[in-house]
Amino acid sequence: MSSGSSLIGAAVAALLALAGIGIYGSSAEPEGAASAKAAYRRPAAIPFPADNPYSDAKAELGRTLFFDPRVSGAGNIACATCHNPGLAWSDGLATAIGVGAQRLQRRSPTLLNLAWGTPLMWDGRFDDLEHQAAGPVIAPGEMNQTMPALAAKLAALPGYRRLFDSAFPGEGIREKTITQAIATFERGIVSGKAPFDRWIEGDESAISESAERGFALFNGKGRCAQCHSGWRFTDDSFHDIGLPDDDLGRGRIRPKVPLLQHAFKTPGLRNAAQRAPYMHDGSVPTLIAVMRHYNDGFVARPSLSPEMKPLHLSDAEMNDLVSFMLALTSEDAPVAVPALPAQEEQ
Repeated sequence: MSSGSSLIGAAVAALLALAGIGIYGSSAEPEGAASAKAAYRRPAAIPFPADNPYSDAKAELGRTLFFDPRVSGAGNIACATCHNPGLAWSDGLATAIGVGAQRLQRRSPTLLNLAWGTPLMWDGRFDDLEHQAAGPVIAPGEMNQTMPALAAKLAALPGYRRLFDSAFPGEGIREKTITQAIATFERGIVSGKAPFDRWIEGDESAISESAERGFALFNGKGRCAQCHSGWRFTDDSFHDIGLPDDDLGRGRIRPKVPLLQHAFKTPGLRNAAQRAPYMHDGSVPTLIAVMRHYNDGFVARPSLSPEMKPLHLSDAEMNDLVSFMLALTSEDAPVAVPALPAQEEQ
């Protein structure tokens, strides 16, 4: 086993052992400390599908493909270009940049905790990570590659032939094995324990009094938990939150559903402090600006989510909510960039 594979295996083993919390809706209060911990407990294991189970070799191959710009048609855009681990698996830009340095319409979503988060993408057009892995690769405006061309490119490299033989014995280099490897790596991208988790587990000093007040507002007056629910702080659903743009989002896929026009997937809030700017179009620069939008800055229209109502929050209350969101940031270990297979063996 390579040292890279050992690191991947150790990382996944650590992720499987993580314990943490979720979040309850504004109408349900835990009856005691034990109930609260149970309600906020993180899952004990990363879910891997039966038709694509985890292996060290598969995760190592996926990691290598994820960081290799040769996966793109022009050889200059990697998955990691738009999903940088140093930027909470996004890119820090308002909207992504694709082929020919053209700016795209939407922001690069984070890859954190997607093992639990289907459907995927801002508009939910992919049902699982295997399909998501192929989407940007073959999109003309993003990586502009074809799967047959990519398979041929990888097969020409002895280093990749060895990696595929180890991960998928006898299956060869093809679209299915490429996407399964990338999806396996992506399922292991899980945010670690944050100060909020330590607070839930009983460390009263882990977060500030402001963050504690923000947690109460999050579940009560602020109505945040109506959509940002669960340990990942998302309902994995789609809502029009009243942003003033003409992107129909989920409405392009479900044009006959009025409430899905201008609707986008609720993003998880884990490590949100590291992912500015915000929203699907990167139009909101800071977390306090996000709070001002939800407080009373949204556009009223027929598709507006019924959860969007003026909150009448004071500046102090909005600051407390931001303090709470800051407490959701984990200090995760640096991600090692793999050595990529050489073009020719020496």
